Amino acid sequence: MRHHISHSFRIFRKSAVWGFFLAMFLGLAIWRPSFGQLPTNTSAPPAAAAAPTVAESTFHYFSFLSDPKFTSGERAALFISLGVAIAALLYAGMLVRQVRDADKGTSKMQEIASAIRDGANAYLARQMRVVAPLIVLLVAVLFLTKYLSGGDHAVDYAFGRAAAFLVGAIFSATVGFVGMRMATIGNLRVAAAARTGFGKALMLGYRSGTITGMLTDGLGLLGGTLIFMTYGEHAYEALLGFGFGGTLLALFMRVGGGIFTKAADVGADLVGKIEKDIPEDDPRNAATIADNVGDNVGDCAGMAADIFESYEVTIVAAMILGWASFGHKGVLFPILVRAIGVVGSIISTYTVRAKAKGNVAEAMKQINKGFLIGSAISVIGFILLGLGYLSFSGAANPNLPGWATLGTVAQNADGSWNWLDMRPAWTCLIGIILCVVLNKVTEYFTGTEYSPAKAIKQSTDTGHGTTIIEGFAVGYESAMMTGIVLCVAIFSSVAIYTLSMATVNPIFIAYGVAMCGIGMLTLTGNTVSMDVFGPIADNANGIAEMGYVQDDFDSKKDMLEARQTLSDLDAVGNTTKAVTKGVAIGSAVIAAVSLYASFITVIGSGGGGEDKPLPLELFNRVAGTLSVSSPNLLIGMLIGGGIPFLFSAMLIRAVGRAAYMNVQECRIQFRDKAIWSGEKRPDYARVVDICTKAAQKELVGPAILGVFTPILVGFLIGPIGLAGFLAGAIVAGQLLASFMCNSGGAWDNAKKMVEDEPRNPAENTGKGSERHKASVTGDTVGDPLKDTAGPAINPLLKVMNMVAVLAIPLMLGYDRLIVDTVNKGAAEFGFPLTKQLVYVGLDPARAIVILVILPLIGWAIWQSRRSMGPLQQSIPEENVPQTSAR
Repeated sequence: MRHHISHSFRIFRKSAVWGFFLAMFLGLAIWRPSFGQLPTNTSAPPAAAAAPTVAESTFHYFSFLSDPKFTSGERAALFISLGVAIAALLYAGMLVRQVRDADKGTSKMQEIASAIRDGANAYLARQMRVVAPLIVLLVAVLFLTKYLSGGDHAVDYAFGRAAAFLVGAIFSATVGFVGMRMATIGNLRVAAAARTGFGKALMLGYRSGTITGMLTDGLGLLGGTLIFMTYGEHAYEALLGFGFGGTLLALFMRVGGGIFTKAADVGADLVGKIEKDIPEDDPRNAATIADNVGDNVGDCAGMAADIFESYEVTIVAAMILGWASFGHKGVLFPILVRAIGVVGSIISTYTVRAKAKGNVAEAMKQINKGFLIGSAISVIGFILLGLGYLSFSGAANPNLPGWATLGTVAQNADGSWNWLDMRPAWTCLIGIILCVVLNKVTEYFTGTEYSPAKAIKQSTDTGHGTTIIEGFAVGYESAMMTGIVLCVAIFSSVAIYTLSMATVNPIFIAYGVAMCGIGMLTLTGNTVSMDVFGPIADNANGIAEMGYVQDDFDSKKDMLEARQTLSDLDAVGNTTKAVTKGVAIGSAVIAAVSLYASFITVIGSGGGGEDKPLPLELFNRVAGTLSVSSPNLLIGMLIGGGIPFLFSAMLIRAVGRAAYMNVQECRIQFRDKAIWSGEKRPDYARVVDICTKAAQKELVGPAILGVFTPILVGFLIGPIGLAGFLAGAIVAGQLLASFMCNSGGAWDNAKKMVEDEPRNPAENTGKGSERHKASVTGDTVGDPLKDTAGPAINPLLKVMNMVAVLAIPLMLGYDRLIVDTVNKGAAEFGFPLTKQLVYVGLDPARAIVILVILPLIGWAIWQSRRSMGPLQQSIPEENVPQTSAR
């Protein structure tokens, strides 16, 4: 009883802390006149500047059904998109039945899988209890801030934003939880299928992952389509909430899951492999169940929520910018492209299968084949969509080049012009190419068939130090190559519009970059399938290690072949996980760049957002203030560039503290002679509980850093400094995340290659050799990099950008240059501001925010540097011998 009361009090205390700061932020939002401006009416759609009051007065739900702007074909396309989303969910349901009906293996295997499943469920249930109060508070905050901003239909828009936030958070949690649940069901079936052949095990593992992929696809498309159907051309009012809900949940799930999974993995490896010279998943190792649980809560639940968040944020950015550039066709096109991608994923994921005999190369060939089939279907589909849908008309000749119009410009008898504009389709194509190239680059730097991982394996000949050195070199090189690929893709997307416009419009350019992100995530179903396949294969290998018994096989050869099958699939899973992390990093950068354009637009509109078109001249004038000659911008860039490093340090230390406790616990339990002899089962739940508590406790500090640092920077050095902060974070975050994910993946696969060698310590090969110990050291260093800190930078970047876009109206009065630029530009170019901005300087509200947030962030950093305390012994003293059995 005392435990439940204490736990309830801790939850209440955390909720109260979050509630205090959210209430403070709400108060500042209501008190915006004190910051140099009044609330701007955000009800007018971007393309309706000529008659905003008319657009506001005629708003009603599901207006697309009666609005003459929508053709019958567009209405039908929306319902088809809705049907495709439902079809994706039904396809996932069909795969669930196939996986559940597969062979479950022996009772011992089922017992092990059940322990993994129970641990994963317990972790996520505890995390949801911690996060749920915060979500409820934010729903209220989003509703009130939008409602109190005023304007026609304020209640409708406030309800839409708050409800969409809740739906986005629920969808993100659903993808993570259901995906993890199916992975803990699929791992058992893969372990059982490996006894009959390579092909069936690969197919079941990939289809188990596809369930999560199709949930991500289906729920993301369902949410975006329903919001557009409900709000029509005002959909951006709710879309911001939808994206923010998924972003926030992804940050918590990715950070918490990443800490759990690597704390367990590091503890299991250091004590089991290095100190005791036993296999990774030996049942005597108390951390082995926690290690397998961690694969699911980190790589399944965390990564699925991360990809779903990217899926949401890119479609939000594309729909908002599409309305500002191409009108409602610009909004509908990304929705329909996503629908085509879902169809491509459904068809292509079902084609992944292999023969009864196979190896790593064969498995990668089949997975890549499925991805390329999906890419081909998507490219053909959205090009045909562009040819049939992206038709425009106007009074003037568009003067677009032939590659943009395909020679379709024609003048009518009344002097008007008709033309086809394929530029959105071409930027989608660039996104598809970007995704394929990123896959190949990441596979090259992490795959067992390529020289980087082989070089790390070779470096194990000379010890631990050279193994670490070579891994760092591989990671740094891969970061540069990934950055170049992203630069080429962004430059190409920008060039599509700059080469086709006499006067460059930055809103069109931003839309082009956003559509590149849409194209990149068109095959989200395939991408998530590849990612979740990794922990499923890893878990299956662990279940076989603990649950395979010689009596269940016809011969020892059959058992060895089954174990080799799972070992090969495990190595493939390491590569696919690394590949999808590369895609996730790339999508985070694309989404952040798109949101960065929105950030500039909000400044130029005086805090009004993108509700009415900002004159090109005013946008350029505001953008011109963002110069490296500005000390504030340079200071912001340095701070922003440092945040991903500080964030990573906090997470890596968190893993180290939790791993320290796990190592101590494993050592204590190994001193129990009954456990070491196999007569007694270790206390697996003890290690799972250590990891769970540590993950929930440690995620608070990094979350505070990500949410409140942009607010602190904006209030300290103003909007120009905040712009530099975001730019620095995007650049440094992308490079650091690529380095950590790829170096960790290469170290992991190098270890796998050493473990696949014949065991012969005398010749320094295989498990138990000095080379193996060196490779384990590299893998241990790489674990928190590739599975905790590196992937967590993705949601960090998007959370900071989203918070900046929402909070920037509060900071405009703190920069004299911005106040003068916006006021003069608005007057010169005829842009209506609700009220002239006023330079405020230092006022009580600004001082309060700084004095409250600065010590809060300081506390978060201090918490991350605390020392690791002692751990009490958890076994009876009489069972502990004076020396460890070995």
